[in-house]
Amino acid sequence: MRIPTVIDVEASGFGNGSYPIEVGFVLPDGRSECTLIRPANGWTHWDDSAEAIHGINRSILVQSGKPAVEVAARLNQVLRGMTVYSDAWAHDFVWLSVLYEAAGLVPNFKLEHLATLIRNCTAAHWNAVRLEVEHDMDLRRHRASNDARVLQQTWLRVHQEQEAA
Repeated sequence: MRIPTVIDVEASGFGNGSYPIEVGFVLPDGRSECTLIRPANGWTHWDDSAEAIHGINRSILVQSGKPAVEVAARLNQVLRGMTVYSDAWAHDFVWLSVLYEAAGLVPNFKLEHLATLIRNCTAAHWNAVRLEVEHDMDLRRHRASNDARVLQQTWLRVHQEQEAA
């Protein structure tokens, strides 16, 4: 069994004008990284309801975030040639595109939907297992790398259930 690399992107909001504010991933061996992204010029959209979910305010990004080019280059360095999975492919694809456009780079990894790795699993079952994993992991902070780890562990648990059946 090959454990997938999972990525998660937190954003300034949803829809037009939103942009990535944090990216995190977890590798098959369990190593993970999480990076705040400093808003690039022109990234002005901000949704307070999104901030209520991720708990990251814009001033923290300006103060502690890394430039888009640095974040995109690091993703390329670590994820080169891999297929990386997301549970929110449509959103994460757009936000990674915004990141790479601002950086003037092209991703050298492939992004796929995590659902492509799970056979015969209903959304209700996936969500129930994910809630169990979140409870078991007892994570205190909603961060991109924590979300990626929860997704990877949920996939692992669902996969093991299917193998045992």
